[in-house]
Amino acid sequence: MTAPVDRDGDDPAALVAGDPDGAAGSDGAAGPAGSDGSDGSDGSDGSDVGARVVEAVRTTLWPELHPLAERFAAAGHRLYLVGGTVRDLVAGDDRPAFDLDATTTARPAEIKRLIADWADAVWTQGERFGTIGAMKEAPDGGEPRIYEITTHRAEAYASDSRKPDVVFSDDVVADLSRRDFTVNAMAVEITTPAPVLVDPFGGAADLAAGVLRTPLTPVESFGDDPLRMLRAARFLTRYGLEPVPELTAAVREMGARLSIVSAERIRDELDKLLVTRRPGPGLRFLVDTGLLAHAVPALAELHPVRLDATVAAVPAAGPAPAGWWGDPPVLRLVRWAGLLAELDASDARRVLRDLRASNEDVGAVSTVVDCHRRWFAGPVSGATSSDATSDATSDATSDDGAWSPADVRRVVRDARGHLAEVLALAHAMGAPAGPVGTVPGRSAATWLAGAELLRRSGEDLGDLAPPLDGAAVMALLGIEPGPLVGRALAYLAEQRIVDGPIPPDRAGASLREWWRHHSE
Repeated sequence: MTAPVDRDGDDPAALVAGDPDGAAGSDGAAGPAGSDGSDGSDGSDGSDVGARVVEAVRTTLWPELHPLAERFAAAGHRLYLVGGTVRDLVAGDDRPAFDLDATTTARPAEIKRLIADWADAVWTQGERFGTIGAMKEAPDGGEPRIYEITTHRAEAYASDSRKPDVVFSDDVVADLSRRDFTVNAMAVEITTPAPVLVDPFGGAADLAAGVLRTPLTPVESFGDDPLRMLRAARFLTRYGLEPVPELTAAVREMGARLSIVSAERIRDELDKLLVTRRPGPGLRFLVDTGLLAHAVPALAELHPVRLDATVAAVPAAGPAPAGWWGDPPVLRLVRWAGLLAELDASDARRVLRDLRASNEDVGAVSTVVDCHRRWFAGPVSGATSSDATSDATSDATSDDGAWSPADVRRVVRDARGHLAEVLALAHAMGAPAGPVGTVPGRSAATWLAGAELLRRSGEDLGDLAPPLDGAAVMALLGIEPGPLVGRALAYLAEQRIVDGPIPPDRAGASLREWWRHHSE
């Protein structure tokens, strides 16, 4: 587990669990969302859900947490559930699947001492940030629970730093004040006889009212951690929130400060935004505030019409088109390809490398972008393969959008194992809101129709290998290993694309004829 460098209640476990909007999701956040219970609120400001959070802790987590809380209380310390853990308790599961984040007055060394004989495993990679991690097996034999327990903190970025200066605190309110948004600045104390909601900044009421605010002023909050400006885009779309005007104004004014945040953190935050159920409002926020220019400068350079088309099309990217017969596309790959679809493949690769994406992601996304641009968003004629050894040009689609058998196969080849993602992107971008330049007739649906005809004829589109291998080519032509073998194999590969499955004897005769013209 990596050491945390922020404290804003993210819950990636909820994303992994299969709901891209998290355990609570926008539906879970739609009801009233609670307050600190100390102001006599009547429920219109969110106290109803605040009460539900406390009740959820008491009825579902209290048996699990009480032995841990007793240890801290006996040592004179206070322990609080905090951040995304509190927010996601709105889901009200019998045993919430998300991990538990807690904050405490105890310092890291004391945390380690208190949990040493309670936890089944302890890790300390985040100790210098005040965080001790622990794993506790479930008594019912279910999935083990992961805990992260952090000393109250009050960190901030220096003007030119990519890492926060961590300062420990004894005050939970000071700790909560330094979190990103009020909806994450809530805590539930568990070292009390019964759970007590601590909500000094009205996060529950904001969640109920659909408002995105910062505990301190936006300038202070974004000064503490500029990544929060990017995170705002995810929260407003994930929970159906509206940013207050001063938050939006601060993002417009402070966007350049994103430059001190590491590329990896920017990438991870974009990744979380893109896999939400409805990323459109968040992407629109990035465009309208100018923050996109600082997160992905290459996109900000697009013509406004094309940028608008991208923002409109990305939310539709992901589902496979009707008639697709294989494994479903990977949502995050399709969304990234949709975000970068108006760039050349080389520019898409550059963006992903600048964001420190993995080599696997760089290759997959740029392949999908390249294949989409060549076959679904390029000119109707001349959609040629990037394979420089090809001896043939593409057969364009007919006027009614039908694909030639050769071009059906070329799409499979050029997708390089990401055909599902290519078709999902083409399906999304071919919608009326799709990019200017999407080719009429060259749709995922028409491609699938052409592929289905080949499949019914018995052709395996998953096997486009040349009918002869290198050893057979050398034996047939009497040549040694070298560039000529590669040229011969490229000829056979293109012949497989153009003519379909070819028996080895026919391929051999064709290769000898090719060699007669190319051996001089």
